Amino acid sequence: MSETPRKPVHLAVYDTYADWETGHTTAHLTQRGHVVRTVGLDSAQPVTTMGGVRIQPDLALADLRPQDSSLLILTGASLWDTGDELAPFAAKAREFLAAGVPVAAICGATAGLARAGLLDGRTHTSGASFYLAEQPGYGGADDYVEADAVTDGDLITAGPTEPVAFAREVFARLDVYKPEVLDAWYGLFHDSDVSAYPVLMAAAAAGDA
Repeated sequence: MSETPRKPVHLAVYDTYADWETGHTTAHLTQRGHVVRTVGLDSAQPVTTMGGVRIQPDLALADLRPQDSSLLILTGASLWDTGDELAPFAAKAREFLAAGVPVAAICGATAGLARAGLLDGRTHTSGASFYLAEQPGYGGADDYVEADAVTDGDLITAGPTEPVAFAREVFARLDVYKPEVLDAWYGLFHDSDVSAYPVLMAAAAAGDA
């Protein structure tokens, strides 16, 4: 009997999207057999990342349904801090969380979720507590923790300097690696721990990495 195909992981893309924040996440998800699809406000309109890379979204945000996805990733972007242009992505995150489908937000995307009230009552982190405290509509200060990345149920959050920790939380939530392999992956890519390399090589030989 064949396995049920995995639902795609959806990566939100928009102008000024911070390229580096999801590189580890999407690359290793793809290597482990997950399909990553990009979603923009308008699938016909290319976006330009902070690094100057042009991306043609695979589908429009309005066409994205939580039941068709395994995870929504929201990256940082200058636009999160300059207006409400990206508010529809926070609204989509609300749909996902209500449907029990995970959302992973890093950097400025956490501010967008804060303004939408989606961090209230959920343990979370960001670049700094005062960054979120400045966001109108945010009432989750008591749930803020100083950590590289945090998972609370279906919500993953991280600050802009922690793309590897962010990826680790995504991998754990989606069961991408066995726990000991995930520990080795994090040790290598976050801590440059050379002792993790043979663990990963053995896991790769066994089809587990």
